[in-house]
Amino acid sequence: MGLGRFIGTLFGRSIDPQKRREKKSFQESLEKNVWGFIVMVAIVVSIGGIVEIVPLFYLDNTIEKLSREEDSIRPYTALELEGRDVYIREGCYLCHSQMIRPFRDEMERYGHYSLAAESKFDHPFQWGSKRTGPDLARVGGKYSNEWQVQHLRAPRSLVPESVMPDYAFLEGYKLDGVLTEKKMRALSMVGVPYSDADFAGAAAAVDGKTEMDALVAYLQVLGTMVKFEAGKDYRE
Repeated sequence: MGLGRFIGTLFGRSIDPQKRREKKSFQESLEKNVWGFIVMVAIVVSIGGIVEIVPLFYLDNTIEKLSREEDSIRPYTALELEGRDVYIREGCYLCHSQMIRPFRDEMERYGHYSLAAESKFDHPFQWGSKRTGPDLARVGGKYSNEWQVQHLRAPRSLVPESVMPDYAFLEGYKLDGVLTEKKMRALSMVGVPYSDADFAGAAAAVDGKTEMDALVAYLQVLGTMVKFEAGKDYRE
């Protein structure tokens, strides 16, 4: 009795050596051929890249067109911009997305789905997909400034189940207006329409303000710039 038949007998079935020599499936052959596998991966990735890139050659614009009444999207003020930098520096984006998908359950909870136009001045945008905490795309105006400050100081004092760290230390750090102006000038170089008046007023706008003030200002502007028209499909 051959070894294969002996093992098959132990497990209640016979292993026919002839079947083991039968032609392998394409997938099985590919899994055992490293060069073939590399070629197939390259082909699949190329197809995916083409599907994403080709539309950009015939689309005039990838940002939704908003009417004059709807479009109040503007660059962040000096204080909001500093708050956004604090938000990024502290890794808030790791637990909070700013992307409401066009699904009914998401829109019922968070509001209108996110538009690309809302992030046209963001470098980088904060859409993301990770939600340890709720989405913040439309948190602006949902709570008072006092609520936001207390939540940042001691999250569990307002949301007992929160796993968010305390950020009370932000109140102890003043903003640097000179640095704020430099940030605004850098952003203007990549297309953010800041004016000379914005540059000139940057230092005064953040004078005496703390990082806590800035972060709250940023949170309070999220999702408030577009005046949505009821019943309109902005994906057209």
